[in-house]
Amino acid sequence: MTQEKPPSTMPVFKVVVAGDGGVGKTSLIRRYCTGKFQESRIMTIGVDFQIQVVHLGDRAVKLSIWDVAGQERFGSFRASFYRGARAVALVYDVTDPISLRNLPLWRAEIAQVAPQAQFMVVGNKIDLERKVPREKVEAWIRRIGLPYVETSALTGEGVQAFFTTLARLAAA
Repeated sequence: MTQEKPPSTMPVFKVVVAGDGGVGKTSLIRRYCTGKFQESRIMTIGVDFQIQVVHLGDRAVKLSIWDVAGQERFGSFRASFYRGARAVALVYDVTDPISLRNLPLWRAEIAQVAPQAQFMVVGNKIDLERKVPREKVEAWIRRIGLPYVETSALTGEGVQAFFTTLARLAAA
């Protein structure tokens, strides 16, 4: 008599991608999930989410990726979307210094609801002319001790590293 193995269960981790409106969060998620660049001129209203399998060496995990609206007018109900997040990507636009300046506010907002969440920082739009010096960002990242990845949703550069890092943080 042979014993059947139970079906393998792949862990599912909730992750949040947050930051100011227009920094490219939706474009990054679409690039990762579809392999294509789709310029998003339609703002995310509330939240959108995708499920994606990420391979971490010899194991795979499923990410439930929550794309949170960045516009201030959605701030009153965003907190409910953070609950249960294992990892959070704080995304800013390297051409927009204000989007970087707002990251500590995003981090504080999310940490109140999901204090166990691990954070990382993502500098997006590196295919464009940089207005935020990389040295400034790296100095801040060193002070707060978070992983940092730079990306371009347009070219795909750094996108795989971004989601692999996010998955590793979630699985830790």
